[in-house]
Amino acid sequence: MSDYDPVQVSALLPESLARFRDEAVAAFAASSTLDDLAAARHAHAGDRSPIALANREIGALPPQAKADAGKRVNEVRQAITAAFDARRATLERDRDERVLVDEVVDVTLPWDRAPKGGRHPLTMIQELVADVFVAMGYEVAEGPLVETEWHNFDALNMGPDHPARTMHDTIWLDPPSRGVVLRTHTSPIQLRALLDRGAPLYVVGPGRVVRNDPIDATHSAVFHQVEALVVDEGITMAHLRGTIEAFARAVFGEGLKSRMRPSYFPFTEPSAEVDLQCFACKGDGCRICSGEGWIEWGGCGMVHPNVLRASGVDPDRYSGFAFGMGLERLLMFRHGIDDMRHFFEGDVRLTHAFGTEL
Repeated sequence: MSDYDPVQVSALLPESLARFRDEAVAAFAASSTLDDLAAARHAHAGDRSPIALANREIGALPPQAKADAGKRVNEVRQAITAAFDARRATLERDRDERVLVDEVVDVTLPWDRAPKGGRHPLTMIQELVADVFVAMGYEVAEGPLVETEWHNFDALNMGPDHPARTMHDTIWLDPPSRGVVLRTHTSPIQLRALLDRGAPLYVVGPGRVVRNDPIDATHSAVFHQVEALVVDEGITMAHLRGTIEAFARAVFGEGLKSRMRPSYFPFTEPSAEVDLQCFACKGDGCRICSGEGWIEWGGCGMVHPNVLRASGVDPDRYSGFAFGMGLERLLMFRHGIDDMRHFFEGDVRLTHAFGTEL
């Protein structure tokens, strides 16, 4: 009886082991990144690799054949490990050389030089809005932040019982009986322009306003508005709609639509809310517009005859329109900013981001 059992396992044949080695070496050589190399190592030298499975088959051999098979498997394993180590060293060297080029730091530059400041985005958006309307033939008007009760409320058809006149909404200067407030909107700018210049009139008035509001992500006690006023003969809602469309295109680009929804404001009749098609989803509905496809932008309407009379303008001869938007909201829409407080915290990272371009 023979003392050697010729039982063989195909995975342990010399030609099979040589193939495992050659496939592993080729895979390592083809790896162009360390991640690719790690994946190739797992495939050709990992626990489920062909060489690992072949090693497990040694146990199926008779005792006389195990030593020779184990020697062949170890030689192949050593060859695979050597090929892997050589390729890894090459890739690591290439990576380090790239890092030295891509992340080079010039240590000779002055380290204590103060960075240049950036212009505040609110300043820049005010100038942009003014430029848009000046290009359409408007004048830029200004007015005082400290206003009289008459300019802020009475002349704008807001009677003594109007809720906006309460101390919950308006900051009155002591004593309140003087009738002096911090303006709650930029409409007094329009009124003063109409009083000073008369009709016909085409003005835009950006400015700061103050309200007795709590500060949160969408509200502030101090914020900015822009309002436009047109008073002339034959002015209609069609002129208002066309102006708002032109303004929206200039600020947000072509393709965005606007719409008007009936609303109420004491100084305009009829009045409307202006919605802008969501700039992010173009009306399909997304997180920014709460799935509606539209974002509330501002208010507008035809100037109320009582406001024209208070300004000394004949409402039987002249008509006009007015509209206003918050500048902070305009910036938030335009640049995807989700917290109004960023505009007032003085973080230079915000001004640097907007420093040269809107």
